[in-house]
Amino acid sequence: MKQTIPGGFLLAIEGVDGAGKSAQVEAVSRALRNRGLDCLVTREPTNGHWGRLIRDSALKGRLSPQEELKAFIEDRKEHVRDVIGPGLQAGRIVITDRYYFSTVAYQGARGLDPDELLRLNESFAIEPHLLVVIDLHPETSLARIGNRDGVGNHFESLAQLARSRQIYQSLKKPYLVCLDGQARPDDLRDAILVAFSRFATAQIAAQAELTPRQKLDAIFALHGSPSIER
Repeated sequence: MKQTIPGGFLLAIEGVDGAGKSAQVEAVSRALRNRGLDCLVTREPTNGHWGRLIRDSALKGRLSPQEELKAFIEDRKEHVRDVIGPGLQAGRIVITDRYYFSTVAYQGARGLDPDELLRLNESFAIEPHLLVVIDLHPETSLARIGNRDGVGNHFESLAQLARSRQIYQSLKKPYLVCLDGQARPDDLRDAILVAFSRFATAQIAAQAELTPRQKLDAIFALHGSPSIER
């Protein structure tokens, strides 16, 4: 049986296209599952109606800024209600490949107010316990992504990526960790796991309803270790 943790844990991995988010989601979730932890991997846009609409628009031509924002918000509301919220309630480690910070960065790059976008999303979305932003220069991003499946992506242009990166860099959150996207993939994975250990330990320790023994057992479980003898 997979090990859950009190209150669950939400990890969001963000960054411009080509930063290596999906690879790190896979690597980090594999490492945590190898410790016996219960991980739920998800992503945005989702596979729901609104998520498919967004992905189609990336290939066929982008929606207007307001239409695009509406699609992201509706998709995210379903994601929080049906996936993220229940996962956390079950004590799972929920790892999402993109979250509402992508809307702040990418729709902000289209001219919408990033601060207002942040307020709008945080009026209903659950804030993560840990936000990892993988930083990458836009030229490197474009060189990595090229044309996917031979079709250009309307979300990807040098100016768009540069502005999105700038907005990511402006984010100020106590749970944010920014990492160099040009680091070796294994080093990135290890840095994310170190941050996870630090923030998850703090999240467990802060829960007043848990006894010291319950906190200790949960913290040991984070690292796949049995607790000390009683």
